[in-house]
Amino acid sequence: MLSVVILTKNEERNIEECLESVKWADEIVLVDDCSDDKTLEIVRSEMREAGCEKIKIFSRSLDGDFARQRNFGLEKAKGDWILFVDADERVSPELRREIESVTSYKSPLVTGFYLKRLDMIWGRELKHGEAGSVKLLRLGRKEAGKWEGKVHERWEIGVKDLGELENPLVHLPHPTMTEFLEEVNFYSTLRAKELYDQGKKTNLLEIICFPLGKFFQNWIFRLGFMDGMPGFAVALLMSFHSFLVRSKLYLLWKQGK
Repeated sequence: MLSVVILTKNEERNIEECLESVKWADEIVLVDDCSDDKTLEIVRSEMREAGCEKIKIFSRSLDGDFARQRNFGLEKAKGDWILFVDADERVSPELRREIESVTSYKSPLVTGFYLKRLDMIWGRELKHGEAGSVKLLRLGRKEAGKWEGKVHERWEIGVKDLGELENPLVHLPHPTMTEFLEEVNFYSTLRAKELYDQGKKTNLLEIICFPLGKFFQNWIFRLGFMDGMPGFAVALLMSFHSFLVRSKLYLLWKQGK
């Protein structure tokens, strides 16, 4: 049995297509962070079509901790195998067939699989830069491990027991520049708070140099310039993310919070 876990927060633009791409699964567990748009209305409409038993909704505040939210979904899921999909991601028919194939394999030796992620921004596939080589551990056996990290969370499963799927998970992030900036601001705040709680500190040199280094790494050395304007925007805004994380961390220590 395969369960799909989806985290949502005001995803009315994405959730219908996301559900459509995973409705073949045995169970869909949706953990919603108090959405105040039409996300749940759309999901309930899908429930009426797919059958109430197949889609399960749980309302739970994120409270700045993505790992805890994913572990909650992991706990509620009934499947032997769990696939984590974000609302702005899509499972292609080719990836579906590959997932169905590997999860029907009965050997206990492989406990999880990395999925390549194909980023599409403003109608263009990103083949280079930071987004060009992303692999995420998103498919695993239910009891194989737990998620860790409040932001940039990771599923901790024994490395020697992992495989990798060939077909990518399609990612459709940042439909507008405004939303891109809002997400950079949101995630940088969470990351700065996480580093502060861990006792990490920063300084002026790091605040200036780290973002610059990240931009040149993604734009020049990882050939982000070959992805045109979308590649430039991603390199620039992810560098800005690094700047905000360290600036906010510095301010947290200055304010003693």
